[in-house]
Amino acid sequence: MFATPVYAATSAEHGAEHAGPLFSLFGLEVSSVVTTMWAIMIIITVVAYFSTRKLEKIPTRRLQNFMEIALEAILDQLTQAMGEEKYARRYFPLLASFFILILASNYSGFIPGASHITGLQAPTSTLGVTAGFALIVFFATHYYGVKTKGLKYFKHFTQPFIFMLPLNIIDELVRPVSLSLRLFGNVYGEEMVIASLFSLIPLFVPLPMMFLGVLFGLIQAFVFTSLAAVYIAGAVQEHHE
Repeated sequence: MFATPVYAATSAEHGAEHAGPLFSLFGLEVSSVVTTMWAIMIIITVVAYFSTRKLEKIPTRRLQNFMEIALEAILDQLTQAMGEEKYARRYFPLLASFFILILASNYSGFIPGASHITGLQAPTSTLGVTAGFALIVFFATHYYGVKTKGLKYFKHFTQPFIFMLPLNIIDELVRPVSLSLRLFGNVYGEEMVIASLFSLIPLFVPLPMMFLGVLFGLIQAFVFTSLAAVYIAGAVQEHHE
């Protein structure tokens, strides 16, 4: 009978701790999401620097070897999503960056006490961040489509019939909404469940959810990146003409 009030209190406390800005920089408010994103960007940059500092044709360093295996795995998944390796390689920098950044953002929520530490909040648990990712995918898709096919790219909005134009436009507009809400809802909901379980039973019980969260964090990064790859491939491939 006490579960609902405790959960509500946990959710309210979680929201209150991250609601306000931490400080202002050049007149812009900086929140816990921003500082966490800065930290993630720094970590990714440092890892990238050390893994590529002394590249070897046959890698003997563990870091370079691990990064090559990870990037090859991402490339393979993108090839399956886009249908051809040439497209996967062409758009690999953008799509792989999405995967790595989203994965790191998802996993930042597993740092002990992350939901209660000032300045630390999983960026993907905020709709503004996931919506920003989705808008980048939206504009990149149409940019690459026009760049590849010119104005003929817009012909696909009238296929298979001119009467499909309104529905095709709605479909394009729904995509970023779907992408952003799917990622935000899963990460935020998981964060809330783990926080409520810790408040009720701090030992052992939340651990299974955290292990599942590791898997779900990977799946959500994979789903977002795969859908982005499918959208871009659909815009640049010849069968749209």
